[in-house]
Amino acid sequence: MTATGAARVVGMRYRYAFVLLGIVQSTLIFTLAAIAVPLPRIGRELDLERADLILLSAAYGLTFAGLVLFGGRLADRYGGRRTLTAGLVLFAVASAAAPLAPGIGALLAARFAQGAGAALVAPAAMAVLRAVFPSPPEYGRAMATWGGLSVLGATAGNLLSGVISALSSWRWTFALPIAVALAALALARRLLPDTAPNPGRSLDLPGALLATAGITLASYGLVVTDARPWSSAGVLVPLLGGTALLAAFRYAERRARDPLLPPRFLLDRRRSLALTAVALSACGTAMTFVVLSLHLQQVRDWSQVRTSAAFVPFAVALIASGRAAGPLIGRYGPRAVAAAGMGTGAAGLMLLAVTGLDAHTGYAYGLLPGLVLLPAGTAASFAGASVLATERVPPGQTGLAGGVLNTAMECGPTVLLAVLLTLGSDAAALAATGAALLVVAFLNHRTQ
Repeated sequence: MTATGAARVVGMRYRYAFVLLGIVQSTLIFTLAAIAVPLPRIGRELDLERADLILLSAAYGLTFAGLVLFGGRLADRYGGRRTLTAGLVLFAVASAAAPLAPGIGALLAARFAQGAGAALVAPAAMAVLRAVFPSPPEYGRAMATWGGLSVLGATAGNLLSGVISALSSWRWTFALPIAVALAALALARRLLPDTAPNPGRSLDLPGALLATAGITLASYGLVVTDARPWSSAGVLVPLLGGTALLAAFRYAERRARDPLLPPRFLLDRRRSLALTAVALSACGTAMTFVVLSLHLQQVRDWSQVRTSAAFVPFAVALIASGRAAGPLIGRYGPRAVAAAGMGTGAAGLMLLAVTGLDAHTGYAYGLLPGLVLLPAGTAASFAGASVLATERVPPGQTGLAGGVLNTAMECGPTVLLAVLLTLGSDAAALAATGAALLVVAFLNHRTQ
């Protein structure tokens, strides 16, 4: 084989590896969003209380967000492909158990286990991605595309789950995660390079326990504010307990020899702004799905299928913007694209707040403009921010970067949704998120 032919084969393998990793990452977020639309139907079938529904909707995200930093450390310590494989096995088993669950206990256990598997897979996939694209320019281009995959997965989860549950059963929404996990396990060794393990790195188990328990408890406390007042023990105890554990985590990390999250890692201003942009963009998208799904079904009396169809333009704009983001980043830089994306997303949120939640406005001129501007901006924001968040990260900390990025993506919506929805108005919460995006876009632009 000629040198040109060999290079072509290697290039094809890298493209296939990226496609496989991208599908896996999208599926992780698809699984997070997949029960949002059919949740009322699940409640009726299993005879669940409102508190059960809240916990069920949050279970996957709680363990995902709580364990993902430790998953990043495992990827850096034992190698990306090995950690990815272990996570996929757990994810596949849990995904197979979920549709067989006879009641809330088994279904909750399956969702918690799914989140734990995802917490291993997500940072490990980014570590493997770094091995696929070792040169900084190639890795930057790959991350520009990678940034929009999570939003695409969330959009697909909301679109398909409503259709599937309306046509058959909500249990079939778990078929895709099972299929993807099994296919990835079958192809991983053939397509994916391994990252070298680093046996010299400790696992920092005290830090991992404090971070996992703190994030999980605090997130749970915020989640249940939807059903309980802020002053109740059910909110204050986990919220204050989680905050105390996170404070202890910060204290312990400053004295650890090999900390789980090195304090200097977040001191880079561009990285901290990028992570804030990811959290806000994820919050805006999650809030839009939650608020509009409830508004369309409860206020306008739309069916699940019609509600899902309303988000089709959202998906089209997201894909188109995601494809354009890479070339734009190459031409204008990640900060400019992230700032422009946040500004566009903010405009979409504000339009939805002003006109979209009025029951008397039509779809074409009331909802559609915001449902196009928001995803177009979000995809660009995610792409630019993902490049900024992973720039200048040493290869031995790629798993850590993936863990931090996914923590911002998961914790951002949990924290901000709980805080903003206490404003008492869905429109006010959407407008406040848009205003916050504008502020971060301005700060990001000033760093250029």
